[in-house]
Amino acid sequence: MADNRNVKIHVENLQKSFGKHKVLTGITTDIHEGEVVVVIGPSGGGKSTFLRCINRLEEISSGTVIVDGYDVSSKKTDINKMRENVGMVFQHFNLFANLNVLGNLMLAPTELKKANKQEAKEEALKMLDMVGLLEKAEAFPHQLSGGQKQRVAIARALCMHPDIMLFDEPTSALDPEMVGEVLAVMKELAKKGMTMVVVTHEMGFARDVADRVLFIADGIIVEEGTPEQIFQNPQNQRTIDFLNCVL
Repeated sequence: MADNRNVKIHVENLQKSFGKHKVLTGITTDIHEGEVVVVIGPSGGGKSTFLRCINRLEEISSGTVIVDGYDVSSKKTDINKMRENVGMVFQHFNLFANLNVLGNLMLAPTELKKANKQEAKEEALKMLDMVGLLEKAEAFPHQLSGGQKQRVAIARALCMHPDIMLFDEPTSALDPEMVGEVLAVMKELAKKGMTMVVVTHEMGFARDVADRVLFIADGIIVEEGTPEQIFQNPQNQRTIDFLNCVL
């Protein structure tokens, strides 16, 4: 196991309630540099909320979350500074319809990191090439397929040179034949050593790419381990029942 100096995300007793409804009831885990952690579990079990608490898209009710040295659970933390190092890819792409692909990729580096336009453009083209969409640089989002939009969204996140990438069900809004092209890009990122936390229903991806799988249900980590441990020898009845339904 990587030693503690390489902890990129430290989560301790994370709790999140919406009004009286408790969604997370005490999650504790460390995610190490270069580790790919895949989060699986039933809908409504707290997976996406856990991910959104990591970069404070949801306010944390109690507990501690430290990302790259930034205490996300503290109101004093400059959250925008922290987010510059954390790329997020959502279920629904969130591209700006009024900007072409290049414009979407250049926006954050020029606005937030004050990169000059030429550098931002060169970087954007490089990232588009990486996700196999160089020829779509001038296209607008409405001209792209779902799979292409999601690959653009990944390229856009990478333009900020994040240390950590968070993926919230990145393939669940896609037609089945487009899922593979997005997962291929994510596999490539994992190979390059990107620290990744991926919430997904794609069990094959979890099996192939994860260093560690977290099974989250009822607001807690019910079970965690290597893909082999979780898929071939789950210990908890809740995990066994879930896997029997999805595999």
